[in-house]
Amino acid sequence: MSLIVDASVAVKWFSEELGSTEAEALLASDEDLLAPDLILAEIGNALWKKARRSLLDPRQAVEGTTNAPGYFDRLLPPEELATRAIEIALAVRHPIYDCFYIALAQHENATLVTADERQLAAARTAKVKVRRL
Repeated sequence: MSLIVDASVAVKWFSEELGSTEAEALLASDEDLLAPDLILAEIGNALWKKARRSLLDPRQAVEGTTNAPGYFDRLLPPEELATRAIEIALAVRHPIYDCFYIALAQHENATLVTADERQLAAARTAKVKVRRL
């Protein structure tokens, strides 16, 4: 079985914060972890912000961004999900970058795991399986 992991969860692998223990438990599970490959930019951006605010050592931000691809069993290119993502974004009135995760969950008939309340609500509106971290 597969889980779709969004950036709100993946960032917790590289930066200690509320929910990091639960996020790390996903890595130890038997589930395949999938995401659209745009997650790499989102992880990098979140780690950059933390480093700018002195919440994370810049070396950790670089290391996390560099190592992030290895945490996933599969990363899908956006062109495979773009049409469905925009359809979902328009239907649920939610930013398209988040809807790539929802589209992937639909495509794989998998559960989306998120720590983002707005993403959780959008996924429920789109009627995909979703779990709050």
